[in-house]
Amino acid sequence: MTLVENRIYLASRSPRRQELLKQIGVDFMVLPLREALARIPDVDETPLPQELPPEYVERIARVKAEMGRKRMSERGWADFPVLGADTAVVSNGRIFGKPENPLHAKQMLQALSGQLHQVLTAVAVAAGNETRVCLSRSSVRFRNLSEQEIGHYLACGEAYDKAGAYAIQGRAAVFISKISGSYSGVVGLPLFETAQLLEESGIRIFQ
Repeated sequence: MTLVENRIYLASRSPRRQELLKQIGVDFMVLPLREALARIPDVDETPLPQELPPEYVERIARVKAEMGRKRMSERGWADFPVLGADTAVVSNGRIFGKPENPLHAKQMLQALSGQLHQVLTAVAVAAGNETRVCLSRSSVRFRNLSEQEIGHYLACGEAYDKAGAYAIQGRAAVFISKISGSYSGVVGLPLFETAQLLEESGIRIFQ
């Protein structure tokens, strides 16, 4: 089924996800889950006990999309599909979300230095009474980082709102010796999987 209006809501304030949707020509509106950044977040992103990383990112993406549908209804907005996404860096079975402070960011980069890690990004589209979810897995290898390089990177301010404390599309690109998988997935929204979900939900990428 193709929707009459080929538009979606994005349940994310992430400028990276917005840029990626624009890249493939998706007509979207940002649907913040909370009206003010100072409010307590609507989605608790704490991993559950014994929850595996793929299960974690899929659950959070689903919750974001479904919470977006709830907010859409509460605000009386037009009924369009809602896209939610979540990204986690995984190293030795540990989930690295966004760093809590500079020390936490430094510890993440030290742990990733010279190592191969996974980047998991789940995408969920809630439309009508159904929510579809898919998962992108990518592998990223960092070269060895010196303490000075880590210090300079933290000083540029790029690390603090990124999973794993780095942005592949930014200055951290020079740290990466190899990537296998989806570049856009590492940025925060895997475009291949996203396009498939949108098509299944009635949103045409190419008209």
